Amino acid sequence: MEPMLRQNRDLVIIRVPDCRLKKYDVALYRRGGSYILHRVIRVCDDHYLIRGDNTYALETVPDTAVIGVLDSFHRKGKQYRTTDRSYQWYIRLWNFIYPLRAFCFRVRRFAGRIARKLHLL
Repeated sequence: MEPMLRQNRDLVIIRVPDCRLKKYDVALYRRGGSYILHRVIRVCDDHYLIRGDNTYALETVPDTAVIGVLDSFHRKGKQYRTTDRSYQWYIRLWNFIYPLRAFCFRVRRFAGRIARKLHLL
């Protein structure tokens, strides 16, 4: 969930969801042998479309795979709740600029391929 959450820096508080998740909730789910923490992008009838904050591919996650939902996180001794206004602004802005971030990612990846073919890297 970088850039919002960083491993070995932030402490996350996960709770068991009491109802279906909503758009922009951060779901904890199991994929294979790993536990994943990603944001819900779309709520469907029996599954969710989920994407990490710094990834560009959507995943389909069934309701049964969801274990918990992010309630809050701690950074440098301060608690941030998912209900805080600053958090709500952050997630909406970060998802609003997603098309621009995805475009820049594709351009950078394409430029890297060209540079490698021309033996510039």
